[in-house]
Amino acid sequence: MAAAENRKIIHLDMDAFYASVEQRDNPELRGQPVAVGGSRQRGVVAAASYEARQFGVRSAMASVVAQRKCPHLVFVKPRFEVYKAISRQIRAIFADYTPLIEPLSLDEAYLDVTHNLKQMPSATRIAEEIRARILAETGLTASAGISYNKFLAKLASDYRKPNGQFVIKPAQGLAFVETLDVGQFHGIGQVTAAKMNRLGIFTGLDLRQQPEAFLRQHFGKAGGYYYAIARAEDHRPVEPDRLRKSIGSENTFEQDLRTYDELVAGLQPELESVWDYCQRLDVWGRTVTVKVKYDDFQQITRSRTTLLPISSKELLEQVCRELLLPLLPLPKGVRLLGVSVSSLSTLEAAAGQQLTLLF
Repeated sequence: MAAAENRKIIHLDMDAFYASVEQRDNPELRGQPVAVGGSRQRGVVAAASYEARQFGVRSAMASVVAQRKCPHLVFVKPRFEVYKAISRQIRAIFADYTPLIEPLSLDEAYLDVTHNLKQMPSATRIAEEIRARILAETGLTASAGISYNKFLAKLASDYRKPNGQFVIKPAQGLAFVETLDVGQFHGIGQVTAAKMNRLGIFTGLDLRQQPEAFLRQHFGKAGGYYYAIARAEDHRPVEPDRLRKSIGSENTFEQDLRTYDELVAGLQPELESVWDYCQRLDVWGRTVTVKVKYDDFQQITRSRTTLLPISSKELLEQVCRELLLPLLPLPKGVRLLGVSVSSLSTLEAAAGQQLTLLF
């Protein structure tokens, strides 16, 4: 394996994948603000077209909120089997260049092309070829980031979206990182960014000026990661067929929840987001965890592990409802709810497990 500083990593990311597929297959949707997902009261947006994003519509947003932001938003039911088929088509293109492919979801992946099957010395040229082939074979556009590690490649792929690519060379990494707001860093979410801001850390340069001990004191194990990426360092290899440990979603509410019905309704968009993600990745989980944060910021979690993988959204809903019941009567208002699924396996492995248990 090549030394980390000599790697050539590409991050390929399809542009508004689900929405773009719907616009490709239905000419009437082209140029329209499109949301893939449910339009009902408790629906959630799985993906939004670039026309919809101009109004502030984003994936994982509650459909009612999206509708308020964009009254003429067109909702389309997701067709995951179609998206999966196109994803397999795109992965086949990747495989012509390298066996080192790490899918992150149906629409994005890391590729290590340091030693590639085409014997091409330029990762930039490889990214151009792959993007051109994707467009020719699927009618869809993709963006690419090219760099010497995964962290920078991921950042770079957002820099020329949609339908573009950007390169961060080894001599440019440190300067590129120090000018960014910490909220733009992959791996730093809104809550962590806000905490960093309270500590006087606003940019990559601010982050780099903090001792590692200080970052670990305030952010635990993640502090070591933040210390490294502030220096444009990321030694993680591209891992083919890597399976995520868990899939989760959570939301902080504008008004505290105080009844069981409010809890169930509040958890529904997060539950649907998690289930949609499981479908996208073709994975099932056995452990369901519900996270609750009260109005005084006390946080608790409740989990249950099932004998067989969770095979339907209805079963996931049932387990979540049962985990919420023991919390009643609520001792105080609830400001945040989250749900996650872990102990993940592929559909094929889950099917094999079921057969083993049945026979």
